[in-house]
This record gives sequence, structure tokens and C-alpha cells, in this order.
Amino acid sequence: MSATSLLPHTDSDVLSERAPAKVNLTLRVLGRREDGYHQLSSIVAFAGTGDRLSLIPGEELSLTLDGPGAGVLGGEDDNLVLRAARALAARVPGLKLGHFHLIKRLPVAAGLGGGSSDAAAALRLLARANGLAADDPRLHEAALATGSDVPACLHGRACLMEGRGEHITPLALPRFGAVLVNPRVPVSTAEVFRLLAIPPGTRRGEAVAPPSGRGAILDWLRTEPNDLEPPARALAPVLGEVEAALEATPGALLVRMSGSGATMFALYADCRAAARAAKMVAAAHPQWWVKSTVLG
Repeated sequence: MSATSLLPHTDSDVLSERAPAKVNLTLRVLGRREDGYHQLSSIVAFAGTGDRLSLIPGEELSLTLDGPGAGVLGGEDDNLVLRAARALAARVPGLKLGHFHLIKRLPVAAGLGGGSSDAAAALRLLARANGLAADDPRLHEAALATGSDVPACLHGRACLMEGRGEHITPLALPRFGAVLVNPRVPVSTAEVFRLLAIPPGTRRGEAVAPPSGRGAILDWLRTEPNDLEPPARALAPVLGEVEAALEATPGALLVRMSGSGATMFALYADCRAAARAAKMVAAAHPQWWVKSTVLG
């Protein structure tokens, strides 16, 4: 990872993209393929909060970090931003690369797809710098080669994610206010899946799309689990405390874990209710990462 000095540049040279937090409203593990990948079905939404990635186009590939999460990632030589750039360069001859600067605001290893969203933002920036169409299939190929969550993050809008992450179906979901809470306990995705203990070649069900209408979707979400929550709770028992804190807030419509944890979220009717709830949780648990936002 290089932080070498850059050539002088103006603000007009800098391209910038949001890297929003990914929230799994549902997550079913429908089985495990013979190649070891798990078959997933997940309703994914994106938050109004996230990281920020910028690019100064150039010949050399480099990355610098800033923000609250920069220290955790500072020792990584294979950050997902760099991995995504290399994956696209392998598919697009003569791809112009450049210097990335990541402002890392989301907690790391939190089940919010932060690294995957950063990688997707890198692909969007490189597409802009090189005049690639947003639907260029090489972007999707590079996204999947980088990580299973990256294609959904490249899409960047509410969707049904299936397979190992390669199948994306756009969805029109209502907007909800939301509170995201991470107790600052990292959870290993690999360890969560290990505890799930699904043998290769196993099939456990089929994907189901949500109904339409705000009330119907909310009722349906209450019946759909996150299958990774039980093993994540075994690794991070504090999740029970986070759940209780969110359920105690006025107006909480649904409380669940996102991804492989350890971030929990609660849905609210609007952003005002979410902001009030976030203040309550943050005041009672100042050591936690607490963020009110909007999901859509």
C-alpha cells in the first residue's frame, strides 16, 4: 500500500463516490455448493451512512487511508479497494488506475459490507475514469472476483441477492428510518459460517421474494430470519444486550442482525423516530458505535 507523494492536482481532477453501508434485512443460507460456497438469499438495503472513496486517475495504483477506521486497516497490503482495481485491470487492457483515498467511517468486520462497498465504489470510480458503461459485464466479473458481497454493493440499491452473491434482482423497497448499532466487537465471517456447519452438497430451501406494500413487507420481514445470527451470538454474546437496547426504544418496528454481525439494526417509521432512538442508545452505551440513518 503506497502513500507516496502525488503530482500536483486540482479539485477537478478528483473523482469521488459514496460507499454506503449494506444492511441485510433478511439472510437465508439455503445450502452449500460442492465448491464450498454457501447458497444465500438475502434482501439487501443500503444506508445513508458509509465510507467515502476518491480517485485521482493516473498510471500507478496506490491507496491512502483516513477516518476513524483507518488504523484498523493500516497494515493491509491487499485492501479490497486495491483488489477490486487489480481484478478490473486484469479484465480491461490498458485500464487507467490512479491514487485512491479512503475515508473509513464504518466499523470493520461489522456485517455492514464496508470493505465490499469500498471495493464497489472503486469499480465505479474506475469506470468513470475510463469511460466504461455502468452495465459493462467486466465490472460485475471484477466485483464477484473481489468478494461475494461486492456485486450487490456495485448495484448499490435495494435488491434480492442470491447464490454466492452473483445473482442480483432489483427491488423497490419502502424507505425506513434505521438505527445501526455495533458494540465494537469484531466477528469473523469465516468463523460464523464454520459454526453453521453446513456440509458441501446440502440444499435447505428456495429463495422467496418479498411482497409489495409497506405493511406487507414489514410483516413479511418479521417472519424471515438471518440464519447467521445464532452462530454470531455464540461468538459475541453482547448481541443480546444490543438487541434489548434497540427493542426498548420507542417505535422500533423490527430488530435484527445484519450480515454475519456484530451490527444490529432497528427499523422505524421515519428518520425522526430513528434519530430519537439513536440518542437513547448512545446515551446509555457510549462505548458502542451508534448511527441513525435511512434505509432504501
